[in-house]
Amino acid sequence: MKKEDAVLKINKLKETLNDYSYRYYVLDDPTVSDAEYDELYRELVSIEKEFPELITSDSPTQRVGDKVLEGFEKFTHNVPLQSLDNVFSEDEVLEFCNKIAQDLGHMPEFVVEKKIDGLSVAVTYENGIMTIGATRGDGVTGEEVTQNLKTIKSLPLKLKESLPKIVVRGEVFMSKSTFESLNEKQELSGLPTFANPRNAAAGSLRQLDSSLAASRGLDIFVFNMQEIQGKEIYTHSQSLEVLSSLGFKVSPGYKVCKTPSDVWDAICEIGENRPGLSYDIDGAVIKVNDFKDREVLGETSKFPKWATAYKFPAEKKFTRLLDIEINVGRTGILAPLAILEPVHLAGSTISKATLHNMDYINDKDILIGDMVQVMKAGDVIPAIVKADTDSRESDGIERVKFRMPDVCPVCGGEVTRPEGEAAYRCVNINCPAQVFRGIVHFAERDAMNIDGMGPQVVNQLMDANLVKSISDIYDLPGKMDQLSSLERMGEKSAANLIQAIEKSKQNELYRVIYGLGIRQVGVKASKDLARYFGSIKAISEAEVDELVNIPDFGLITAQSVYEFFRSKKNLEMIDRLNKAGVTMEETKDSVNGEDTRFSGMTFVLTGTLPTLKRSEAQAMIEKFGGKCSGSVSAKTTYVLAGEEAGSKLTKAQSLGIKIISEEDLLNMLK
Repeated sequence: MKKEDAVLKINKLKETLNDYSYRYYVLDDPTVSDAEYDELYRELVSIEKEFPELITSDSPTQRVGDKVLEGFEKFTHNVPLQSLDNVFSEDEVLEFCNKIAQDLGHMPEFVVEKKIDGLSVAVTYENGIMTIGATRGDGVTGEEVTQNLKTIKSLPLKLKESLPKIVVRGEVFMSKSTFESLNEKQELSGLPTFANPRNAAAGSLRQLDSSLAASRGLDIFVFNMQEIQGKEIYTHSQSLEVLSSLGFKVSPGYKVCKTPSDVWDAICEIGENRPGLSYDIDGAVIKVNDFKDREVLGETSKFPKWATAYKFPAEKKFTRLLDIEINVGRTGILAPLAILEPVHLAGSTISKATLHNMDYINDKDILIGDMVQVMKAGDVIPAIVKADTDSRESDGIERVKFRMPDVCPVCGGEVTRPEGEAAYRCVNINCPAQVFRGIVHFAERDAMNIDGMGPQVVNQLMDANLVKSISDIYDLPGKMDQLSSLERMGEKSAANLIQAIEKSKQNELYRVIYGLGIRQVGVKASKDLARYFGSIKAISEAEVDELVNIPDFGLITAQSVYEFFRSKKNLEMIDRLNKAGVTMEETKDSVNGEDTRFSGMTFVLTGTLPTLKRSEAQAMIEKFGGKCSGSVSAKTTYVLAGEEAGSKLTKAQSLGIKIISEEDLLNMLK
């Protein structure tokens, strides 16, 4: 075959195959058999093999690459992928609609769509060709997953119209039937099963091997235009029509509503049809239709004001409580875990649920063998609501009252219940379960932020005897060969982990304190300790009466800090961290040199600020020695109030506390 003939044939085959895929995966209206499609596909593969220089990114053969990535690159979204605020009742839905009408001076049209329970992504097309795709991440920075997105057959590689540029947002999901089949395969292969379709979709999209991602049968609904060049779009409903005409599988069954009652009716209809859907949804999304109205309404630092998500009430079901197991936490707490007869609930099969503590079990009168009502708190965490005590006499099942063990189920150490606490604890600080969770906590984002050192890696490191305590982490840079030989690690991942460990040595002092895992000490208390004492050495030498003088430090927290630094094992660990080069003192940068102009002042932040996020304003205040509190009291120095400030502003006014704006704060910092 001549090259010019090959060009014509390839273009014809690509056009035909892409059209067949569109009809099959988007329209659900196949026009040819699988055998006919496969025959044309093999023909295309054959020609491209003969003329590899003619292979283009929009070819159906390029949906599955043969390259395994070493990792995902960070990707910054030009237009942020914002999250939505939530409403939970009819009254809140109507209030949302009516407030928008009040702000605009007229009742706008709304679009109501299903809220697909998946993973949000943005995909860019240039001149009609897919060029890059990325996960949402934190809304500003995600991960590039182009190769894996190309494996989704309902996502076009080439648009039906060549626009200069368009960026679309969609939700990657896995159908219920695909999810069930995947878990069956996992079980047969002796591999862990996935908790629900959303987790399965998210895990599949982040596979470094795109052929594995392709085998998972992912799908996508596109629901938004982030950017577009070459067309004028005036409403959201128009944008969905254009997206559909370009070849995208758009969010199905959306409705344009003219009144708040129409909006609620559309939500109710989605809820009624929810059980029959082939995919999971967790609510409905309400959006103002007209883009000009959206511009008038604007957005907060977190959410657009022109949209919200209605979340369905948590689904509840009864199932049998088969047993209660014990998990041992980072601080030695013995946490009871319910083992349930598996039940399908809110899109996933539940076989375990939290029971909090012994008081919770006693208060709810829960016995092993009971029928118990289970729900997903926030549609995420399974929890037991109540026991069906009426069925105890009639079902003939033996019940057993649960009792906390006298010894730790992990290490056999003594178990005690400190006076005034609900929790039982293992007193053995060398308990493997505590050590594991302590190391995981130390590496977490809010602590030392050691990227690449999650629970799975920590497990591997402990199994290989490379890490037995927090301080062992800083010996890892000298063990490159052993690290790179771990399963799924490799030289590149090992080098990245070592780099993250070295970088963590320069972290602020409060991160080190928080990472130590002192009971009762969270991020805020860690910052207070760092600012008040300035060094680990000073904290370790402090008496309880000194610690209790820190604002917002109670006696229990002070005693917990005092006892932590009286442990010989803890002091040895801190000494090793110090010798490894981990920060042990508050640096000048952390307190802005000698400028502590806000020292002794307490700020309360409320409402939405014009340009700053509240976290940014808080960081500025703390940088200059100030303290931020979550509640207004007579000790509050200033209340920094933004738009839609609520009860905190009212209380401050009643107490005569000075109210300042963002502009006032910035002037104070000049």
